[in-house]
Parts: sequence; structure tokens; C-alpha cells
Amino acid sequence: MGLDDRKLAVLRAIVEDYVATQEPVGSKTLVERHQLGVSPATVRNDMAVLEEEGYIRQPHTSAGRVPTDRGYRLFVDRLSRVKPLSPAERRAIERFLVGAVDLDDVVHRTVRLLAQLTRQVAVVQYPSLARSSVRHLELVPISTTRLMLVMIADTGRVEQRLVELAAPVPADDVLDLRRLVNEKLVGSRLSDTPPLVQALVDESAPHLRGAMTTLSTVLLETLVERTEERLALAGTANLTRGGLLDFQGSLRPILEALEEEVVLLKLIGEAEPSTTRVLIGDENEVDNLRAASVVSTGYGPGTTIVGGLGVLGPTRMDYPGTIATVRAVARYVGELLAQN
Repeated sequence: MGLDDRKLAVLRAIVEDYVATQEPVGSKTLVERHQLGVSPATVRNDMAVLEEEGYIRQPHTSAGRVPTDRGYRLFVDRLSRVKPLSPAERRAIERFLVGAVDLDDVVHRTVRLLAQLTRQVAVVQYPSLARSSVRHLELVPISTTRLMLVMIADTGRVEQRLVELAAPVPADDVLDLRRLVNEKLVGSRLSDTPPLVQALVDESAPHLRGAMTTLSTVLLETLVERTEERLALAGTANLTRGGLLDFQGSLRPILEALEEEVVLLKLIGEAEPSTTRVLIGDENEVDNLRAASVVSTGYGPGTTIVGGLGVLGPTRMDYPGTIATVRAVARYVGELLAQN
């Protein structure tokens, strides 16, 4: 059965009141707080229909009603308007992120900012190496038989490796090796580099081949084989701010899920460009998060997505405000990376 505009207005009012007060909402309160233009009796009838249809429920006897996951989903899809951020909030985001000195700083500032603005748990994935390109490769001689390989990705991510050479290599040869690897690899996606690295060995001059063969092994480890992704997390204490009904009364499953990087990457690392994903309650595939909601999106320079970010909190969440904040922060981080 489709819901008419009045019942939708009642549902919107219940969601907004419950999110704001943490208290189950009764018909009398709704009539007093919202200009619904109908009597308490009519509102009670509408609430009975909403309950029958599975959009609201009664948490315990003689209480008001609270939204179900289904009610929140309808609210997010049809009833809520994304709240634009105030000029002050926008300035705060810009000021906070603009001072960042390197990629680590950008990620840590972003995750703290998201947690502060949304008052939820924030998760930010470091730019994924799998989605990055090579900006520059540096070879730093440590001794005649040891080099430090430094790979800088276009996202600002830096990886360092030690190269142990079988025989001493003169300084001029190190310069040649550096020139060759940069000419061949700069600008390539990390995932596209294996055949290029092999070509470096095949094409190198005889006197460089031994060193290039050793270097190629370390290059492949750095560029391709080290695919572990990194995450930053902030605001876990925000989980304790809610009411008794949040997280079905137990934080333990949520805290356990937050310790699993694989779980968090699945939640926020699969974000699509320019879309905001909202998972509510049972829509989460992870059992431990079925009492939580997750709002996430991808970020990156221009239209390129290099990582995901998002927030996790109770299903009783300010969805319009949270969605707006997650989108705005992702956009600013993307602009920062583009300037970088």
C-alpha cells in the first residue's frame, strides 16, 4: 500500500523528532511540535498504519513510536532534503584541511574533522595504491651495494624500500638506473607496471643488467605486490553518546567490527564516484553492524576516485546533515589532492 502525503509527513516528523530527542515520539507531541493540520486522533490513525506497514514500531508498552530501518530508508530516499552546510561550517572545513603538510596529515585531519562535524565514528581510507599512478621514483645510494628506493604516487602516497645489490654499483650507474626507471614508469598506473618493469630488465645495457634485475624485484614488490590498504579511524567515543535504544543496547559488536580493517574497507573502500552510499541497519552485510548505519562516498582529484571515506553511527542518525558533511569533506579533500 502506498503512503499518502499526510502519512509521509507524519513519518518525517517522527524521524526528525526521534533523532533530535532520543525519545520515542507520541501523537500528542507530534501535533504540538509540527503543523500537521490534523487532530491527534487522525495522527494516531496514521501512526497505526505506519506501524502496520513496518515503518515505525513501539519499543515498549505505553511509549511513543520509533522509526524502523524501513522507516529510515524511506526517509532517506524520499523525505529528507540534504542540509546545505552553513558558510561557517564550510570555512571551518577549508581552514582545517588547508593547513595539512603531507598526505598523512591530510588523512588524519580529514578523519578528525568528519568525527567532530558529524559526532559519529569516522573512517578514511588512505589513497589506494591500486588506484594510483607513479609520479616519481628516487634512488638514494646508502653505500656502494645498498640503495633506498622511494616511490611517490600521484596521490602523495610515499613508499620506501631497501635494495641490496649483489655487487658495488658506481654513482654514475645509479644515476642511469634512476633515469631509466623514471622514463619508463612515471605516469603509469601502478597496476599496469609489471610488463614495463620486465621491459626495463630486457632493455638495459649489459653492465646495468645485474643491478636492474635486483631493482626490478623490489620495484614489483613496491608497485604491485604490496596491496595492503591503510585506514584512519576517529571518534569511537561518539558511540557512547546515544540513548538506550541505539545499537540494540550493546556496543560490543560495533567495537569488534571497528577492529576489523577488512570489514571497514568493504564498507567505505567500494565507494563509487560522486555517489553517497547510505546503508541502514540490516542492509549492512556485516552481522555486527546490523544495528548501525554507514554513510560513505569516494574521494579523489577531479573525477578520479583514489579512496573512500565515511561515518558510522546508530540508525538514529541525522541523515540529511551527515550526508551533506560527508559529501563536502570528500569534495574538499579531492580539491586538495588535485592541487597537490
